[in-house]
Amino acid sequence: MRNIKVNIIIEKDRDGYYGYSPDLKGCQSQGNSLEEVKTNIQEAVELYLETLDDRKILTYPHN
Repeated sequence: MRNIKVNIIIEKDRDGYYGYSPDLKGCQSQGNSLEEVKTNIQEAVELYLETLDDRKILTYPHN
């Protein structure tokens, strides 16, 4: 497995927290607490990256 770094933005709104990655179009999640949204967006990123083929993953920054 590769280590890939992506930017994550987390915002607080009236319903809890919203997290998304501007690097991964459509990759987003939410949670009732900061810890929950962190866990949820990490899982969303992992699942998103699983859907990409190796050629697309090579275009993302590596650790």
